[in-house]
Amino acid sequence: MKFSIERAALLDAVSQAQAVVERRNTIPILANVLMEADGDGVSFKATDLDIEVIDRAIAQVERPGGTTVSAVLFHEIVRKLPDGALVQIVEDQAQGRLEVTAGRSHFSLATLAKEDFPVMATSDYDANFSCEAKVLRRLFDKTRFAISTEETRYYLNGVYLHVANGDDGKALRAVATDGHRLARVDAALPDGAADMPGVIVPRKTVDQVRKLLSDDDAQIAVSVSETKIRFATPDITLTSKVIDGTFPDYARVIPVGNTRELKVDAKDFARAVDRVATVSSERSRAVKLILDEDRLTLSVNAPDSGAAEEELAVAYNDEKLEIGFNAKYMQEIAAQVDFEMATFLFNNAGDPALMREGDDLSAIYVVMPMRV
Repeated sequence: MKFSIERAALLDAVSQAQAVVERRNTIPILANVLMEADGDGVSFKATDLDIEVIDRAIAQVERPGGTTVSAVLFHEIVRKLPDGALVQIVEDQAQGRLEVTAGRSHFSLATLAKEDFPVMATSDYDANFSCEAKVLRRLFDKTRFAISTEETRYYLNGVYLHVANGDDGKALRAVATDGHRLARVDAALPDGAADMPGVIVPRKTVDQVRKLLSDDDAQIAVSVSETKIRFATPDITLTSKVIDGTFPDYARVIPVGNTRELKVDAKDFARAVDRVATVSSERSRAVKLILDEDRLTLSVNAPDSGAAEEELAVAYNDEKLEIGFNAKYMQEIAAQVDFEMATFLFNNAGDPALMREGDDLSAIYVVMPMRV
């Protein structure tokens, strides 16, 4: 194998691949990236046995072939090469080395045989559809903060992507919850997605897919089966296993009887929560919301560190209410608001609160209260 490639194109391809590689693993080949040169380009493949990513870049191929090399080490070398450099890569099969040359820099890296690189089993997909990058990004960005990190409830360690009945008919819906807060976001159902099985997309996959979605106008080809999900652009294909479990009936925890409505500037609210939470204890991070007519008072009282209080002008015309929440949860939920106003709906101090972005019903958030 022998080819030449621009450093920028090489770095983009290798960055995507090496991000999938687990830093700690007991199988040496899984630490490597498989590069295969043919035609007018080179493909870079990496896997952790649950996710597989293939990124293709244009290159001048003099001699086709393939080998594997340490993904992290190769990425570090390419990252440190000067901008605009032309990188020449030559495989020395006899010595089991990969020679990397750029200007006056030369590296000789150990390789492992490409035949040992694991191949993810092919799958027949139940649904194939195309979705705009900005639509997928919204679904994942607005729900990922609520993914649980508790490994015992593994079925909550991802985003539940499925077809649901939305306010305007069938919708592509993403839901995530950790038992303390919940995010539910809808998008128009793409053509071809109606028969899609509901799948739980793992957190790591969500993070990796997010890197494919930087171009708003890009079309992402999505394929879904009971066990796998695949996202593809013309240059990158990411295939992932989905979490084998049943997502809970989230509709049961979304309050429908909350009538006490509070409208507040989302950014002002998030900043105020952040300020008063400065004195809260690390363990509870509790903040009390005191709602009165057109006034919201945020207060924290931490015996070990002090107290804080801030008042905001809001739209509220109901009975006085005092309710406590985890400050971090309130900040994260308020940060999802793309509109100027956040609308909170409360019932009483012991019931979960619901938040939406202004009058938009396509994204709703639920947060459980806490004693303060």
